[in-house]
Amino acid sequence: MARYKFIDKHAKRFGTNWLLKRLHVYPNAYYSYRKHRKNARNKRKASIKKKIEKIYHECGGKPGYRMMWQMLKNKGISLSVQTVRKYMNVELGLKSVTRKKKKYSYCKGSEAYTVAKNLLDRNFDSTSRNTKWCIDFTYLFLKNGGKRYNCSIIDLYDRRIVASVNGRRIDTKLAIDTVLKALKRSGNKTGMILHSDRGSQFTSKEFTDFCKEHGITQSMSRPGCPYDNAPMERYFNTLKSELIYLRKFSTEESLFVEVNAYAYGWYNNQRPHSHNGGIPPAKVA
Repeated sequence: MARYKFIDKHAKRFGTNWLLKRLHVYPNAYYSYRKHRKNARNKRKASIKKKIEKIYHECGGKPGYRMMWQMLKNKGISLSVQTVRKYMNVELGLKSVTRKKKKYSYCKGSEAYTVAKNLLDRNFDSTSRNTKWCIDFTYLFLKNGGKRYNCSIIDLYDRRIVASVNGRRIDTKLAIDTVLKALKRSGNKTGMILHSDRGSQFTSKEFTDFCKEHGITQSMSRPGCPYDNAPMERYFNTLKSELIYLRKFSTEESLFVEVNAYAYGWYNNQRPHSHNGGIPPAKVA
């Protein structure tokens, strides 16, 4: 076997026939080895392509080739990124169905009751769970043009969605309901930093009093600096490109069910996250 591999490696330089004679290898044996090796390689390739198709369709067409590469790696299949691109995009014709983020804006509301300091200062790393959370709102859309809202909280330790709550109003109540859900899902642990923008929902007296009552320390972005809350911006961009912009939701119920299923199911448990080295948030130790 070692001689066969040596011939493969140096055939272009010295010539196959010369090496066969020099190493006293029978041509029939060598070419039989080449044939079996090619067949094995083709079988492995076919098996990997079937896995790619299965993952792609099970995930609703969300993965691009880079995400597919990471998902295969998580399953113990080691390939280069470009090989995955070739198999997936070129040979199978499979491409991510996600769409780019659309730009929307909304008014942040009335004058703030109080504004907290930016305690994170874009330090989005955490050494343990439930010590640094980020919170924000985003728009959701119905088929008839109606708007609904989502408030979500991300744990900066592993980027998992701690809480996802939907509603008809983008108000303080929705923010408080989301924090209450997050606390319940985290064993009612308190003492964490909760980072947000300076929206009126977070700067209101009702919300700031609520945070103090529950031992939560508020932190806020600087005015007009979305990068100060980048993890939330990234999550909402991903949510919309992989779900909201691809589907037409006829009812509020179906919209809310799918948004929460995306957060707790796909995003937390299946989708590779670069912050975790390609591991889904819920699978981080």
